[in-house]
Amino acid sequence: MPGPRDSLVQCFIKRNQSTQTYHLYLSLSQALADDGKFLLAARRCRRPTCTDYVITLQTDEMSKGNKTYIGKLRSNFLGTKFVVYDALPPNGVTTMSKCRSTRLVGSKQSFPRVLAGNYPVAHISYELNVLGARGPRRMHCVMDPIPATSVKPGGIAPIQLDFPVNNVDYFTLFRSRSSRSEKSMSGPLDDRQREESLVLRNKSPRWHEQLQCWCLNFHGRVTVASVKNFQLVASPEGGEAGPEHEKVILQFGKVGKDVFTMDYRYPISAFQAFAICLSSFDTKIACE
Repeated sequence: MPGPRDSLVQCFIKRNQSTQTYHLYLSLSQALADDGKFLLAARRCRRPTCTDYVITLQTDEMSKGNKTYIGKLRSNFLGTKFVVYDALPPNGVTTMSKCRSTRLVGSKQSFPRVLAGNYPVAHISYELNVLGARGPRRMHCVMDPIPATSVKPGGIAPIQLDFPVNNVDYFTLFRSRSSRSEKSMSGPLDDRQREESLVLRNKSPRWHEQLQCWCLNFHGRVTVASVKNFQLVASPEGGEAGPEHEKVILQFGKVGKDVFTMDYRYPISAFQAFAICLSSFDTKIACE
């Protein structure tokens, strides 16, 4: 479910470098990293030609064959391009994916005719940083099932309605505070909405003369300088930027050796935000 429109959902990610795992928690206080409420987990799997981050609802069974598997992030060999895959088809589509790894997962626990597989829902790319380590990374995210108009007043983002029965309680945490009109229009996108997908780009930082570094205003949510830190905003359609294109949709930053804050809002979900942030952890051979 997408986050709320009017405020950022404050979360944090804990990294365990020895086990190559990442845990996402919902913040329960204003502290940068409190005990929190566990939401999602990911495990990094390095392969000869790519890297996979398997995302699940639990920490004990972190595999694609488990019923708690909800998606994955896959990178290319250089760590510059990523694809986010959802285990469920977007917008209530019930046809079988052509992906080889498509399969039935926990079919007895799923709604009828809802197949679990790998459905691409976002594409992330990192561009060459001409300033090297001194400059910020340049990100570009295309959110395939989300229309570009969703960031405008009255714009609608699709909402997944079918989930495995055992997982419904988890997903209700991500439900947006939508109006009745939004819920009634949460079905498949029409042809007009499919024309343009939402594109997110990193917000340009400013050069701080006194600190001699590039800076972004995280409003106290980030305390440690890192090339991994970023803020994403909606890229304007046709070059016409409005106030909605200055609103931060996702921000991610370091607050400790292995602790990072993650704040997101409408029209993206916790799963999509988590997957995008995981891409920042991967080594960027060609960009740094």
